[in-house]
Amino acid sequence: MNGTSNLPGDAGADREPQGAPDRSAAELADELATTKDLLLRSLAEQENSRQLARREREGAVRYAASGFARDLLSTADNLERAIASAPADLRSEPAVAALIDGVEATRRALLDAFAKHGLQRLDPVGEPFDPHRHQASFEVADARYQPGVVAQVIQPGYMHHERLLRPALVGVSKDAAAAGAPRET
Repeated sequence: MNGTSNLPGDAGADREPQGAPDRSAAELADELATTKDLLLRSLAEQENSRQLARREREGAVRYAASGFARDLLSTADNLERAIASAPADLRSEPAVAALIDGVEATRRALLDAFAKHGLQRLDPVGEPFDPHRHQASFEVADARYQPGVVAQVIQPGYMHHERLLRPALVGVSKDAAAAGAPRET
């Protein structure tokens, strides 16, 4: 012990300058304000982290089936090709008609399951071309549509909720007048 004490009535207490208690209170107030600011920032950062984790968890649950659904898109395409490949002259035969009915029922069931889980088919004929949802494969001169409008769909696209699983493979209309004009090189 050094022999000095700051207790009231001690001889060492008389040696402190008069303004020291005021400075200590000001310093303590500044330290308290700084600590309070750090605490509030820390709490806000913690709340932001909680909200981000909640959003990520909800997104993971909502889009968990995206990969599985993407794998099933080729099955839906193959069912449509099977239906389209049946010769028109044989469709009236009972065996062929029953087969086509079964394939169509399977296709409808698959599309219903897609819809139940948030998958939406994109069949954009007549819609303006959207590079975020469509993949242009070719241009076609079609007087029924304005230039830049989807005129044909080669392969439908699919959305899972608001995310694109597969763009629609499309043919886009071009100016019919310009289509017949020779190109300048």
